[in-house]
Amino acid sequence: MNDNFGQAFKDEARELLAELENSLLDMEENPQDLGIVGQVFRTMHTIKGSGAMFGYDAIASFTHNVETVYDLVRSGELPVSKELVTLSLSARDRILAMLVASDTGAAIDQALNEQVIDGFKRLMPGKGQEAAASPGKPRIEGVEQANPAPAELTYRIRFRPHPTIFSCGHNPLSLLSELQGLGTCTIVAQTSGIQTLDRLDPEICLFFWDIILTSDRGEDAIRDVFVFAEDDCELTITLIDDGSHQDEGGGYKKLGEILVERGDLTAQQMDELLGRQKKFGELAVAAGILDAEQVASALLEQRHVKELRQERQPQAQEAASSIRVTAEKLDVLVNLVGELVTVQARLSLVAQELKKHSELAAVAEEVERLTAELRDNALDIRMLPIGATFSKFKRLVRDLSGELGKEIELTTHGAETELDKTVIEKLNDPLVHIIRNCIDHGIETPQARLAKGKPAAGTVHLSAVHSGDSVLITIADDGAGLNVEAIRAKALERKLIQHTEEMSAKEICGLIFAPGFSTASQVSSVSGRGVGMDVVKQAIDGLRGSIEVNSEPGKGTSITLRIPLTLAIIESLLVQIGKDRFVLPLSMIDECILLTEQEIAKHHGRDILQVREHLVPYLPLRKAFAIQGAPPAIQQVVICQLQGKRVGLVVDRVIGGHQTVIKSLGPVYQQVKGVSGATILGDGCVALILDIPAIIHGAELAAL
Repeated sequence: MNDNFGQAFKDEARELLAELENSLLDMEENPQDLGIVGQVFRTMHTIKGSGAMFGYDAIASFTHNVETVYDLVRSGELPVSKELVTLSLSARDRILAMLVASDTGAAIDQALNEQVIDGFKRLMPGKGQEAAASPGKPRIEGVEQANPAPAELTYRIRFRPHPTIFSCGHNPLSLLSELQGLGTCTIVAQTSGIQTLDRLDPEICLFFWDIILTSDRGEDAIRDVFVFAEDDCELTITLIDDGSHQDEGGGYKKLGEILVERGDLTAQQMDELLGRQKKFGELAVAAGILDAEQVASALLEQRHVKELRQERQPQAQEAASSIRVTAEKLDVLVNLVGELVTVQARLSLVAQELKKHSELAAVAEEVERLTAELRDNALDIRMLPIGATFSKFKRLVRDLSGELGKEIELTTHGAETELDKTVIEKLNDPLVHIIRNCIDHGIETPQARLAKGKPAAGTVHLSAVHSGDSVLITIADDGAGLNVEAIRAKALERKLIQHTEEMSAKEICGLIFAPGFSTASQVSSVSGRGVGMDVVKQAIDGLRGSIEVNSEPGKGTSITLRIPLTLAIIESLLVQIGKDRFVLPLSMIDECILLTEQEIAKHHGRDILQVREHLVPYLPLRKAFAIQGAPPAIQQVVICQLQGKRVGLVVDRVIGGHQTVIKSLGPVYQQVKGVSGATILGDGCVALILDIPAIIHGAELAAL
């Protein structure tokens, strides 16, 4: 088997399993929605069919058992229940485990597979129940069925495969054979596209088929046959007889009407032929307008059905054109764009130095414009909506709330907000830790909530919104809130703060991110070891983001993460200290002000500055970095916003805004505190990118 086909199947299967999890959770909330049930069935059918096609027989066999149960759910013989959803989620996990095993070569746990399948079998009705069931259309509890559909419907199907369908691994004859199993079927092959033997390409499909099918399975069952080949064919399904008409001697539609409906003949051509004396089909063939096979197919339809109530075929929405590209290729593209940005900066610098060459300056400006557009488009390609990450947490909340005996609802807002794929990948673990803490520590038990006058079910709300070049992600719960006194007492016990230290409630709440900090009285499988929120802090710092905690006793807690949109190319501020230049991320900077010798003397050597009636502490970077030489008479202070606090960084000179292409440091420099990366400037020199949170945190520790 071609490895590319196998990898394509695994990639598609993982996407389908992610969608399946969301569909199952939606089905649990809306058990009467047959549309969701049909979506679950089609997803299972697709995984089964694709798995069998590409040699993943274990996955196909396992999924077939699940699909069988959902066929009963679709027909109303089996109701949607919590047990069914739980088993289906377990089946989804087993399919994913088998996919992982196919990559790693690990053994598949057949005992677990059998356990899940046995669970499904116990849900299926027995033979005695089936015999006792009503012979009419099964009823679904809670669903009104005032107008039951007729037992059998007749459809006209045109299946026109794309010429390249063989190269995609599909066999049209297998699809037609499966279609025949749905009911009484008449198939006519259209061979008018077949070329002469000297021009025939055996790898190209030149056939298409007209099928007349009478079945009691419905249109969804027909589409299910073609579900994993729908992108490689044109499929038209038209209901031509619903069984409601009685034969009154009028017969079915005339031959010409059928051909016009199919699109094989125009109404004008039909009118011209009707003016002649011969039979319509003979005239059409003789005139060279139609092939004999097309006429024969229409005649077969005439004989297949006797009555018709035509139903307009809804036009299928044209699928958006897309292409699957590996993440590695996108990373290479962004890296190349980053190199181009660096070269463009060099070109602009050279053009500025050679001012007399006006043509060079014009070319440099045009290259700068095109580079900016290419940069924005390349970064936009890597942008993904955060809703895909939000939807993953539905399962987490469902499973964890059941384990802890709590009733919790997850709500979301701003799922369409986009972030760089790399940022989204690194956000998953921090969000998991925060949500687990909300559920375990924040949300009370149903009994405790009712005693406080709250609804029995608690709420965890996830929201995302753009804010400049960052995204604000808020995780809020309506639980008990943080116990500020307990946090302060624990911080004093672990000597994180001093007894004489005055702190606001917000600053005390921020202590929950200290390494090893936990107020839990006992360790559980969910929390209590004091590592979760520390991991969150490290991960967000690694993303050059910030965290803000707000809590109100008895009403709940909200944690807001400010995350940069991308980690590849950022807007920054270029500063100079001595002969060295440094880069500060612009997203953390509020303003820049001057610092004179008189202002320093005014505060008697203390590192504070009065800015519009507020005192702002500052850190001289020349001293912190041990850079030799005397500072200029007038320095500049870059005031940064970090976790609700304003802190200044003193530099010799602010050069201006800069588009920074982030380069990672080598292994030797990975542990250097206060530096998060480097960039290459237009003149070829290297400038370090400063890690503002780490620098300020280091200064705070040094002051203790």
